[in-house]
Amino acid sequence: MPKRHRIRFPKSETSKLHQDESYFYLQGSGGQRKIRFHDYDEIFQVPGLYEQIFYDRLKCTSPVKVATILESAVRQSQDSFTELRVLDLGAGNGMMGEELKKHGVSRLVGVDIIPEAYEATIRDRPGLYDEYYVEDFTALDEERKEDIASWQCDTLVTVAALGFGDIPTDAFIEAFNIITTQGWVAFNIKETFFQKSDKTGFSSMIRELIFSEFIHVYHIERYRHRLSIEGEPLYYYAIAGRKNRDISQEFLESSGIIPSMQ
Repeated sequence: MPKRHRIRFPKSETSKLHQDESYFYLQGSGGQRKIRFHDYDEIFQVPGLYEQIFYDRLKCTSPVKVATILESAVRQSQDSFTELRVLDLGAGNGMMGEELKKHGVSRLVGVDIIPEAYEATIRDRPGLYDEYYVEDFTALDEERKEDIASWQCDTLVTVAALGFGDIPTDAFIEAFNIITTQGWVAFNIKETFFQKSDKTGFSSMIRELIFSEFIHVYHIERYRHRLSIEGEPLYYYAIAGRKNRDISQEFLESSGIIPSMQ
């Protein structure tokens, strides 16, 4: 049983903060320290803290939801869920990977940019992943890219890591293009990323991508991702679909997602 930590949420003014600016206080023998929700390197170093904050206190449901809609999408095809070879982008300490293993996927490859995520996975969920890479997918060299591609992953999942700068647009595209054609894609995004008022690169990419020829969307669902620290529901969309082909440079330029090289 993981140790229970003494955590405290701030008293007020938190409703004015953006979701990725929210924070809590971790109390210990040396006093208390302030940690932002997106300071994953600090959170992962404390065994059980991530689960206690996001799953016990804030009731995060996203790994279960994304795994469920992925299974629903695969069920609409002739594919077998238990034969999927999954690339878990932004794998963190293995919460999504653990959920996928419950569903019986064939292969599971984790990727995260911070070594603390890998170390937490090895510490808390040893043997969960067949391989776990600590890599920056915006600067992947050819040798490592070929190594990752050699797993022949036919499914990309990413949970609660898109749109806040945790996984940049070009990192998601790199991962999308690594998985095999006719592979599966499942992810979640904050509901506001679908609004045209959101001008960020990731929001633009998602809106363009789901209506493009590069992906065939099988399932999209609005759901409660978790609670805010004030107890208000935070809604996300979960999306699952099938990759038709790699995302092209021409598409990215014509959509304004990246500037034209001309």
